[in-house]
Amino acid sequence: MKKHLNTLFVTTQGAYLSKDGETVAVKVEQEVRLRIPIHTIEGIVCFGNVSASPFLMGFCAKNNVGISFLTEYGKFLARVQGPVSGNVLLRRGQYRRADDMTFSAEMAKSVITGKIANCRTILQRALRDHPDKIDIQQVERVSSHLYQQLEITQKDAALDVLRGYEGDAAHAYFNVFNQLIVAQKEDFYFNERNRRPPLDNVNCLLSFIYTLMMHDVRSALECVGLDPAVGFLHRDRPGRPGLALDLMEEFRPFIADRLVLSLINLRKVQAKGFQKSDSGAVTMTDETRKTVLVSYQERKQKEIFHPFIEEKITIGILFHVQALLLARFLRGDLDGYPPFLWK
Repeated sequence: MKKHLNTLFVTTQGAYLSKDGETVAVKVEQEVRLRIPIHTIEGIVCFGNVSASPFLMGFCAKNNVGISFLTEYGKFLARVQGPVSGNVLLRRGQYRRADDMTFSAEMAKSVITGKIANCRTILQRALRDHPDKIDIQQVERVSSHLYQQLEITQKDAALDVLRGYEGDAAHAYFNVFNQLIVAQKEDFYFNERNRRPPLDNVNCLLSFIYTLMMHDVRSALECVGLDPAVGFLHRDRPGRPGLALDLMEEFRPFIADRLVLSLINLRKVQAKGFQKSDSGAVTMTDETRKTVLVSYQERKQKEIFHPFIEEKITIGILFHVQALLLARFLRGDLDGYPPFLWK
């Protein structure tokens, strides 16, 4: 149970939330573990087997405190909200801002900055941890290029130009991604990013974990009242969660790419766990898929220090913290959207 940015996150399985006077009480095994005055919080997010009394739900609705229920793995299930207009106003503000191409470019700049900076950190860590197993000159050259792209991205530019910067940085980063694979290189090699379907083991892992992360980011946006479909960098397209794609850009290197490299380099996955169809598409066996799912959930439980809110949080809560910061920015409570920068 942790409180961040006036939101209570309840992750302890079996927890029960109830009304206790003017406070929210959290019980685990009939013992009160936490009491929080209702006027100090804006929302409650419950993961997994967490229940709440009807009296608490009514109490929260009366005080404009939304309660969101997610599965233990972060998939959005439902939200209990009283008769207030906060979410409507937030979404209307989101829609207006998305129609403003100048604002969309500024928002895209923040998202792209986070992505490129975190990609560069991946390369810097490889240079530090595996200098004897990688082509140092090649990786350093790409790292320097990403630094230059970061500087260029900070200048005022149209949305399409910013997309060009992001595409160039992503191409350079993935050009040396194979260098970061330092074990099982015969079975796990990376030539280029491909998807729908993935054509090799590495791309299969990347696509699967990106999908898991997409569900988590979408759930986080739903929890704070934003529309996952209306983005700024990723424009409207039927069936595409544009805002979720925007927000997950900064997480791709830090969470997904890093996990893929760990699974391969630590030999937690092996070639026998992948199958190639006649069409060339690569899929995972059920056992390997389970291994990846468990590793993903374990990664989400690890703690990091968030540089903007200056608190320790679990990686799984990071999606929700960034969604809250984005909502605050769209409401005008923050001067800009602060992307998560991994150090």
